[in-house]
Amino acid sequence: MKWYDATKGFGFVTSDEGGDVFLPKGALPAGVTDLKTGQRIEFGVVDSRKGAQALGVKLLDAPPSLALRDAEARRRPAEETASMIEDMIKVLENTVQPVLQRGRYPDKKTSQMIAQLMHAVAREFEL
Repeated sequence: MKWYDATKGFGFVTSDEGGDVFLPKGALPAGVTDLKTGQRIEFGVVDSRKGAQALGVKLLDAPPSLALRDAEARRRPAEETASMIEDMIKVLENTVQPVLQRGRYPDKKTSQMIAQLMHAVAREFEL
C-alpha cells in the first residue's frame, strides 16, 4: 500500500511490476474503510477509463478482530456494487472474451484476477 485517504475515498498501490495503480474505495473488501501505508494487499488490475485501477482487493496483513468481522457482514452501497459489475463486464468483454473466442483460456494471472473480481461481486449478493 503506497497511500490511502479514507476522506477522499481513494489512494494508490504499487504493483509488483513497479507502477502505481489507482485504488478506489469500491475496490476495498466490504467493511474496510481505511488502509495503512505499507500494508500488504493482494489485488487485480484492470485498465479503466482512468488508467490502471485496482480491484478485488484482499488484505494480507489484516489483524483479526470482531469489529472487522462485523464490518465485513455489511453490504456496500448498491451504487458501488453497480460500479463493480460495470468494471467486471468491461474486463470480461475486453480481456477474457477475445481469448476464449480464439479457443484458449486466459493465462493464470489473468484468470486469478477475473476470479477475484467475480468472487467480490458474488460476495455482495451473498449477504
